[in-house]
Amino acid sequence: MKGAVGAAALGTAITGFPAYLKAAGKPIKIGMPTIMSGRVAILGESSVDAAMVTVRRVNKAGGIDGRMLELVVRDSRGKPDEAARMTRDLVNNEGCEIILDAEASSASFAVNEVVRDVKKFCIHTNSETSSLTADPKNRVPWVFRTARQGIHDAVGGGLYAAKVSKEKGLKKWATVSPDYAYGRDNTKEFMEYVKIFAPDVEIVEQTWPKIFQPDYTENVTALLNAQPQAVYSALWGGDLVAFFDQASLYGLFDQFQAFAVNLGDYPVITAIKSRPEGVHSGSRYHKDIPDTAENEAWYEEFIANSKVLPTNWSWENATGMDFIVAALQETGGNTDAEKMAAATAGRTIDSPFGVGGKLTMREADHTLVNYMVGYGKTIAKEPYIVGFTQTDWNDIYKHETEWKKRNNYL
Repeated sequence: MKGAVGAAALGTAITGFPAYLKAAGKPIKIGMPTIMSGRVAILGESSVDAAMVTVRRVNKAGGIDGRMLELVVRDSRGKPDEAARMTRDLVNNEGCEIILDAEASSASFAVNEVVRDVKKFCIHTNSETSSLTADPKNRVPWVFRTARQGIHDAVGGGLYAAKVSKEKGLKKWATVSPDYAYGRDNTKEFMEYVKIFAPDVEIVEQTWPKIFQPDYTENVTALLNAQPQAVYSALWGGDLVAFFDQASLYGLFDQFQAFAVNLGDYPVITAIKSRPEGVHSGSRYHKDIPDTAENEAWYEEFIANSKVLPTNWSWENATGMDFIVAALQETGGNTDAEKMAAATAGRTIDSPFGVGGKLTMREADHTLVNYMVGYGKTIAKEPYIVGFTQTDWNDIYKHETEWKKRNNYL
């Protein structure tokens, strides 16, 4: 044993090559738990296809020091226990060295604890629940987030909605959002900022459908009985489609101003049978937001290699893969969690999805900043979203800092 150790040490000293380079030529496996079945399967599918845009580019160019990227996908069905189990399986049995967590918030917290335990570099790509990275108790040194963060959308949405409220005299508000961490946190933050910027606003009704709920009659009835002037919803994916289709039967959207942060996703707005016009939608993914040649080119590349339309989850997963690649290029393919983290924290990359073509991974809390935040109005046909109003990131930073102080997150 002494001889073996001594020889190994001597070999390192002579060659100057660290042991991990002996794996040159072996693919770098990236595990990706996500939702590939059920009502919101299209979101998982669009996540995988978006990540593959970057994987194909890198592999076509020769990989990372000769090592190809290999994406290993598992269907969690959106269940936290399955997401946790599959993440462990991806590491322990599939040999994945990195985790691209393409789960919704309901499962991302479970994945977060697994990668904390197994010490694998991880990027959360879809969970928008602010506390995932804002709350210091949830932070892991080698874990990051490329998903938009709820508080950022809340500030942007609050500023926009308050302006509309003042112009149209919208004082009575109601909400209909999914009954789990993302829905409750997002709605609380949005309404908090609407009331900060428009103090006359009051909430007259809040209804919380279960995630993947098949029937929304009870929720629609609650809204009709409350008779609000405006309604906010954080429903998403197939749930949002089902709610809009059912609510339209009651003429719900003819009776108040509607704000639906997730309506702008292409597969969502195109799937609704009777698309209401004039609904206020937050920025998700749109080939014209930002309106640049780079964003248009990315959209065309995605469409050419996918059977589904791009979603908000698409750009977030593409961005996650872009940060993974940038870190791997800096580490020379070393996937050590701490080295990958050091190469990611504070990094700015060129991106078709960022303001001014740039996105930054903020060092303080490992979360993405400088992406497109704002609201526009829906129309029934292409381009589906018009009149986009972009939120200034200086306003977001200011109010986010105050929010963190109030929640003891600094």
